[in-house]
Amino acid sequence: MTTYGGRRSLFGALSQAFWGRFMSKRNIPRGSSQSVEDFLKAIYRLRRATDRVSTSALAEALHISAPAVTDMAQRLVEEGAVDYVKYRGVRLTEMGERVALKMLRRHRLIEAYLVQDLGYELHEVHDEAEALEHTVSDRFVEAISRKLNYPSYDPHGDPIPDITGVMPVRDLHPLSNLALNTPARIRRFVMEDPAMLRNTQERGLEIGKTLKVVERDQFDGPIVVVVQPRNVQTIGFKMASAILVEFSEPLC
Repeated sequence: MTTYGGRRSLFGALSQAFWGRFMSKRNIPRGSSQSVEDFLKAIYRLRRATDRVSTSALAEALHISAPAVTDMAQRLVEEGAVDYVKYRGVRLTEMGERVALKMLRRHRLIEAYLVQDLGYELHEVHDEAEALEHTVSDRFVEAISRKLNYPSYDPHGDPIPDITGVMPVRDLHPLSNLALNTPARIRRFVMEDPAMLRNTQERGLEIGKTLKVVERDQFDGPIVVVVQPRNVQTIGFKMASAILVEFSEPLC
């Protein structure tokens, strides 16, 4: 396993010689491999059907300037990690996707460990995992996976890629789109705002809970749900759109 700056490289298939050439060629400062990893992970998370992500979207997600995004993209094009076209955005190559999936695996396993074994609350784990994912070893990450019995999903319901990079898939739908009186089970929270996550937990909206929509405003207003057994909650459209559910019984 290759190393850089005193910690294990997360590039798996990349050889030590390749990564060393990349770092020395561009004279990138010590520790900046974290920036590369975050950059590739952000592309994976932001991409849609076209697989391309705009530089402005990346700049907002990473809290850096658009020129900095362009500079990073151009550097990674030379190393075969991304495909960048001016005015059309960035997309991952096969190599870049492998790195992004490995980082997602690290992040989500760490979140699962923090919640299940260390007693963290759901809204507390994201920033901790962001810091830890760049510093712990591959051995540590796989030890977490074994200890948690190889989980497929993290505490937010986000899928965890397996060690080969295969991502589990489920047929999920926004709660905001759920038909009235259709039983469904909460499977995923697509939100990182700690306040919103805390609010879901305080309302009893937890992963695995069964619920149904009993009333909704026709113009994207609030919806009323009943969380089993008798927990009635009024939820704003924004929150409802960020809660993904799975039908709990076949639809006729």
